[in-house]
Amino acid sequence: MKKALLLNTVNPRIGGLLIRGKKGTAKSTAVRSLAALLPEVSVARQGLCQWCESGNNDNPPVSHQVRIVDLPVGASEDRLVGSLDIEQAIKSGTKSFEPGLIAAAHRGILYIDEVNLLNDHLVDVLLDASAMGRNYVEREGISVSHAAEFILVGTMNPEEGEGDLRPQLLDRFGLAVEVDGIMPSEERREVVRRRMAYESDPFSFMDQWQEEEGRERERLLQSRQLLGQVTVSEDILGLITDICAEYQVDGLRGDIVMYKTASTIAAYDGRTEVDVEDVREAALMALLHRQRRQPFQQPHLVTEQLDNMLEEYQNQSRNREAEDNSSSNRDHNEDESDPSDLGDDEQESDPDSGSGPQDQWFETGDPYNIQSILLPPPDRRERPSSGRRATTVSGSSAGRYVRARIPQGTVSDLALDATLRAAAPYQERRRESTGVDAESRLVIEPWDVREKVRETKTGSLILFVVDASGSMGAQRRMVAVKGAVLSLLLDAYQRRDRVALISFRGTGADLLLPSTNSVDLAQLYLQEMPTGGRTPLSKGLYLALETLETERLKDRNVLPLVVVLSDGRANVSMDGGNTQAVEEARGFASIFDDKGMTSVVIDTELDFIKLQMAKPLAEAMAARYLKLEDLRGDSLADAVRNELPSATGGADTSPDTSDGAANEMRRLYDSLG
Repeated sequence: MKKALLLNTVNPRIGGLLIRGKKGTAKSTAVRSLAALLPEVSVARQGLCQWCESGNNDNPPVSHQVRIVDLPVGASEDRLVGSLDIEQAIKSGTKSFEPGLIAAAHRGILYIDEVNLLNDHLVDVLLDASAMGRNYVEREGISVSHAAEFILVGTMNPEEGEGDLRPQLLDRFGLAVEVDGIMPSEERREVVRRRMAYESDPFSFMDQWQEEEGRERERLLQSRQLLGQVTVSEDILGLITDICAEYQVDGLRGDIVMYKTASTIAAYDGRTEVDVEDVREAALMALLHRQRRQPFQQPHLVTEQLDNMLEEYQNQSRNREAEDNSSSNRDHNEDESDPSDLGDDEQESDPDSGSGPQDQWFETGDPYNIQSILLPPPDRRERPSSGRRATTVSGSSAGRYVRARIPQGTVSDLALDATLRAAAPYQERRRESTGVDAESRLVIEPWDVREKVRETKTGSLILFVVDASGSMGAQRRMVAVKGAVLSLLLDAYQRRDRVALISFRGTGADLLLPSTNSVDLAQLYLQEMPTGGRTPLSKGLYLALETLETERLKDRNVLPLVVVLSDGRANVSMDGGNTQAVEEARGFASIFDDKGMTSVVIDTELDFIKLQMAKPLAEAMAARYLKLEDLRGDSLADAVRNELPSATGGADTSPDTSDGAANEMRRLYDSLG
């Protein structure tokens, strides 16, 4: 972690750093202490950015210590990139720009704690500004841009249940490192000693390390000066590209970052030529987050594969040198090769599942594409742009402009067209009353101002209520059910939904996973979910109602989607008996309808003789009813194929005509693929 931070200070063009690690691993402490190592920088005082850069600004440059600007997770886009006063621009014709956090971080460090909690569109804006070195602010045809050269550092804790960044955003970070909190006892004691020494006398502690910090600062300055002299041979460049190709890295950003990082490592070590060890160290930091991986797969770099490639490259280099010297040396080098390095014996172990005689554990079935499940919002309340499932009114300046309205408070997103339309009928009278002669100037009054109403996509809370009773073990139905839930989790991952998981079995129901953004965590709980016992459907629905009520108290903007996977064969009531269990479950189901909650009931019944007890349950919930086999997206095509005969005629159609038309339509359908 410390090495990656120092490399970014030597060469900011590497592209920033993402630090992943558990709580208490000094991620934030390391980032904030970095500023003390860096030399002072000279910057222009803040003004309107184009004037500063064109030399028309009279403010002299000032020198100050490198700043670390913290970006709050709840920051708005205007706070990040800056804002333009459109109202003043209309009235006076002058630009009024209020710089944002990106401008404050110019030639400094922009730090995001828990970057995985930041809205995706803000991360996109940040990474664009970091990659281009400029920040662009455009509002209603008025554009302002300024230099934005900063080191972007983000930290995150994947275990907090808020998920990982999307692969598209992960790729935009230059380097990524994984911090492990496990350390020897002696190192832990030394950390505690230094912390206590700092708290008892901070100034003496800083004076104690002043000399060492000065040496490190001088080393960084020398590394920056030496960086331009570092050379990368064609063989090393070929090794870098071969490694990225072997690891199936998408795009070319990984190759470029590895090249820059290896050069920076050589400069930091005081060398002007990149060697194999530099490439290895650069690969460990540049490829951790860039490997092609499926959803629910944690980032992990297979170092054995990397070591084998580097060893093969070194052997080829030695062989070429030996061929240049003599054939005898070549033979000698070949005899010294160690065949034991070619591979290691694998040991397989069969862990004891430890399952009891009643409980069973089933594997998860293969995921598949599912039908689209949309969620219409029940109201026109403003909601944040945090997903892709439902269309809602945007609570920020992000989204599609659909209409204008009279502002209720301070205008944050001016609707220029609507404002001009509101003011246009009164211009002649206002010019006469105010004495304005210029025909080109508009007279805008405060009551003319309109603000934009935008629509955007937002996510939902998908609550899975899974029947884990013993009947699900018959014919290994739980394998198909887990595969269906995994497919729904994949859909939730793509649409950026929050998920929660409830299972009911035996005599009770359990909230296995509270509401979280981490579908990876939901997949782990799904794998470990046991099967066995009776079917307390009422308790599962009751716990679902309790969970959703708790979520509504936390966030009134929550959009819940309840997905019940069961065969509907309830045989345990709330009091533990089995009388009236089915009627009681349907009574709880009707509460979902009364509260206007969007629900889906997936019938898991796969028996030859089907009772279809889940269908009345769906009717009581006013839920969409799907059979387990109908959940697949390709089942829609099968449904169309099955309906083709009836589409060609009604009851009066003769059998021969109907069959002939049906066969003809089937032939045409098959010819289309």
